[in-house]
Amino acid sequence: MTNSSKRSIIEISGKDRITFLQGLVTNDVSRLRDGPLYAALLTPQGKYLADFFLTEQGDNILMDVSADLAENLIQRLTMYRLRADVGIAPSDRQVHRGLGPVPEGAFADPRLPALGWRRYSRDTAPDAADAQAYEALRVAHCVPETGVELIPNETYILEAGFERLHGVDFHKGCYVGQEVTARMKHKTQLKKGLKTVLVKGEAPVGTAILSDGKPVGTLYSQANGKGIAYLRFDRARGQMRAGAAEVTLAE
Repeated sequence: MTNSSKRSIIEISGKDRITFLQGLVTNDVSRLRDGPLYAALLTPQGKYLADFFLTEQGDNILMDVSADLAENLIQRLTMYRLRADVGIAPSDRQVHRGLGPVPEGAFADPRLPALGWRRYSRDTAPDAADAQAYEALRVAHCVPETGVELIPNETYILEAGFERLHGVDFHKGCYVGQEVTARMKHKTQLKKGLKTVLVKGEAPVGTAILSDGKPVGTLYSQANGKGIAYLRFDRARGQMRAGAAEVTLAE
């Protein structure tokens, strides 16, 4: 089990908490009664601001987010609150994460079952034994990480695979950035996005990928000979280079 100190929990309370979040985030918050959700908050232009897990705990909703984004997320949510009966406050709960069978009091990662489980408590039990295994699974399944592949004010969530990761609902109605996201889904074919690649050699995160000297994309997280790359699909073929590393599509 890992005590994930790079995560923070925000507690959403008040009688309007469901309708408040429903009008803001990419997933259908009314489905929280069926279990935890993965979702994001976008800019009005449809670009990523933050991704998080949502769970119900009693009369409150817990929002599990990267610690680096928590303060700005609280400010953004407070800006949207207006006269709604909603409380928004940091929680002292800790985020615990692990692989294997889901223990009591935990829940399976709503993105993909292979990513293990999460649990929230006030216990502290730091143990990073599975951190490398988790990273390898994340890369192998092309799951973007906050602040690495998911870049605030730049990333489009459909290019980052949010539909495959159950992080967006196309039937829930309006939310911030919904119009752009829906148009990308229904009116265009994605020309860029994240893909799993095979990597021979080493290259720093953010290294440009070239094919025949032309820019193809960017290489991000890497583990066990695989990587996550943001690619132009029309150019991503054959043997590519990212600095000193050789890159090929995994598919």
